[in-house]
Formats: sequence, C-alpha cells, structure tokens
Amino acid sequence: MGLNIEEQKAVEKFRAQVVDPSQTKLVILDFWAEWCGPCKSLAPTLEKIAAEYADKGVILAKINVDEEKFIAGQFQVKSIPTVYAMFQGQPVADLTSARTESQLKEVLDQLLSQLPVQPGAVGDGVPQGPSAEEIAQFVTMGEAALKEGDPQRAAGIFAQVTEFATDNAPAHAGLVRALIAMDQVDEAKQVMSAIDADPKLASDPAIAAAKSAIELAGTQVDDSELAGLRDAAKAAPEDMDAQMAFAEAAFAAGERDDAVDTLLDMVAADREWNDSAARAKLLQIFESIGLEDEWVVATRRRLSKVLFG
Repeated sequence: MGLNIEEQKAVEKFRAQVVDPSQTKLVILDFWAEWCGPCKSLAPTLEKIAAEYADKGVILAKINVDEEKFIAGQFQVKSIPTVYAMFQGQPVADLTSARTESQLKEVLDQLLSQLPVQPGAVGDGVPQGPSAEEIAQFVTMGEAALKEGDPQRAAGIFAQVTEFATDNAPAHAGLVRALIAMDQVDEAKQVMSAIDADPKLASDPAIAAAKSAIELAGTQVDDSELAGLRDAAKAAPEDMDAQMAFAEAAFAAGERDDAVDTLLDMVAADREWNDSAARAKLLQIFESIGLEDEWVVATRRRLSKVLFG
C-alpha cells in the first residue's frame, strides 16, 4: 500500500482499537490533544456517556492527533475536538457539534435504533457489561483524571467501573483515593469496608495503595492544629516526634511538599530514628499516590540522594 513502517504500525493500532471493535459495536472516536482546552472540557462528558452506554454496545476510542498524525490525516482532521461515531469501520455520524450530554445521547439513541449494534450478551441472553479491555481503558482514564487533579471526575469513572466489574481491584482502589482527594474520608472508609468484606478483593496488591491513603488521611487536623504543629516543628528541629506529627498532618491537609521536605530532613538527620520511621512514612506516601506519578518519581530521587549521596 506504499506505507512506511510507522504508518503501518499506526494503521494496525487503529484497526485493533477502532475498526475491529466497530464491526459489532458503536465506537465514539475522539480526536484530541494535550494542549486542547475544549478537548479536555469535552472528555468527561464522552467518558461518562461511554460508561453509561457500555451495555448497549458503545465504546470510546481516543486518538491523540500529535501522536497519531497519520490517522488524523486520513480523517482530514482540521480542528479539534473532532468526534465521529464509527460502525463497521466507517464513520456513521459526525458528533463534533454535539457538545452536551443530552445532545450526544440523542444522536447515540438514534444511531442505536437504526444500526445492528450488538450490546454484548452471554449464551443465556443476560446482558453483559463492558469487556475487560474496555474496563481497563476506563481505569486508565480514571487514573489520568486523578493525575490531572480532577478527583471528582476520577471518582465518577471509577464508580461506574465498580458497578460493571465488582471484582476490579484497581477501580475500587482508585475510587478510594479519589474520594480522599475530595476530602470525603468517611465515604472512602465505607468503600474500604466493602472491599475488606471480599477477601479476594482485599488481598489484591492494588488495594494496598488505597489503604495507605486512608491511613495517611486519618491524621488530618483543622487549620489551627496544623499551624500549631508547624510552629512546634520549627521551634524544635531536633524533636523527631514533633517533626513526624507535623509531616503526617501536613500530608493529610494536602501540603505534600512540606510533608516530604520535613521527612527528608528527618532521614538526613537520623535515618535510623524509630526503626527508620521517616523513610517508612515516605514509602507509604509514595505507595498511596502511585509509584509512576511524576511527583513521586522526583521525590524518590531526592530520597535516594539523601540515602546514598
């Protein structure tokens, strides 16, 4: 076909993510970019609708125009966001002008009434939810929302996933972390209680980060108490107990830079104090946020420098 290797890879990726699924399902194809503000505004609506319509055979596929220039070129994308509905490998509707939830639902309902989209069913005809691949995609979206500082959106995505996949540990853990980020600690504890009631779910490694997040949130204090702990830590830099009390409260209050600065100073001053408690607290913080998070990666480098020079 005269395509180079990179173009062939792009086509195969597009075939796997869009063309093949669209043979039986309706694919919402979203062309977007990191720098596009309207794209980011539209994303939560598309994700919400895709989750709600998943059992009707609707899935969401996203194409980053900066990373997939060849595919964007094939669709002659001139501006973003550009959104199409795809069925059996072909665009069946241009959804770009439908920006609100009600507008999108109206078009989707019309398409679903006209096209032989398969909602997905097991042998006995019982409706089936999203596939494992689609569930994984939604979990990734939730994690991205958390990373972007939008815990409300993340909580909505994770909550949708837990309804369809009650045994999905990453989604349950993500929901706990999102609730904590919204200062809804009691609600997060309720979710964790439900998790603990399922031994298989509770033992999943993904839940460990959620448990750490709840434990760290348990040290939250009001503003006046935090100010008092801060003053006490500044007044007695050699008092490790005072430093730890402030670090824990600061992290629970969302002041994670102050918290880790204090903990790193503690490690530098006496790494063995209280069975390496400062280092252990740092590791717990890293686990609660996620080891791949950019801030965690940078802070781990700082810890390594303190430990190894």
